[in-house]
Parts: sequence; structure tokens; C-alpha cells
Amino acid sequence: MRKLLFCFLFFQLTFSFAQNKDEQTIRNMLDRQTKDWNRGDIPAFMKGYWESDSLMFIGKNGVTYGYQTTLNNYKKNYPDATAMGQLQFQILQVKPLGNGHYFVLGKWMLKRTIGDLSGHYTLLFKKIKGEWVIVADHSS
Repeated sequence: MRKLLFCFLFFQLTFSFAQNKDEQTIRNMLDRQTKDWNRGDIPAFMKGYWESDSLMFIGKNGVTYGYQTTLNNYKKNYPDATAMGQLQFQILQVKPLGNGHYFVLGKWMLKRTIGDLSGHYTLLFKKIKGEWVIVADHSS
């Protein structure tokens, strides 16, 4: 019985540690994205996204697909430091959805001299080739 209990506790601790490590990796990526954005580096900011034609972005203009399309839209809508402003993320929830997927809910804020912007976002992360990437972004 003790061996069974020990095995159960060991499995729980190992599973919990893996989740915490993955969650911390995702939080670190969002922190890095914030820093990249605030330096005005949209291509570096995009490194958190899945580089695929299947990347899904849902924004005020509806659904678009593709890494390149998302990058082009960011560059078009935020052409300079004034438009980009200073980004802040407030993470409200990071939730594992099963093996290899995480759901993130949060708020975004842009402090800008031309007028502040803010909204909410949901992100779907997937572990692909050992890396956590955003495969779907719904920002409003």
C-alpha cells in the first residue's frame, strides 16, 4: 500500500511540476513579447506565434489566417512607435487544456500619445516540436 501511495504522490508531483514549468514558459514568452513590442520590434514580437498558414487571428475585422498575414496586419496597423505605444499584458488565467495545449485569458493595454487602447485576449497555445507557440489569438 505504501508503494502505491508513494507512486501516486510521485506522479502527482511530477505532473504538477511539468504543468508549472510549461505555464512559466508561456508566461515568460508573453513577457518577452511585451518587451519586443515596447522596443518597436514587431518581427521579434511575432516569434511567439506559430509560423504557419494555419495560424488563426480573430480581431475587430474578423478571422484571418496565416503567420505572414498576421505579421503584415500588425505592421500595417502599427507602422511606427507612436502607433505602437507601450504594451502591457495583464494575465487573468493560464489553464492547461490537456496534453500539449494551454488556454490564456488576459487584458492588453496600449499607452499612446495619440490615445490609449485596451481590450481582452484569449490565446490558444500548442506545443509544436518542443516549443510553445500561439496557434489562435482572439484579441478585441
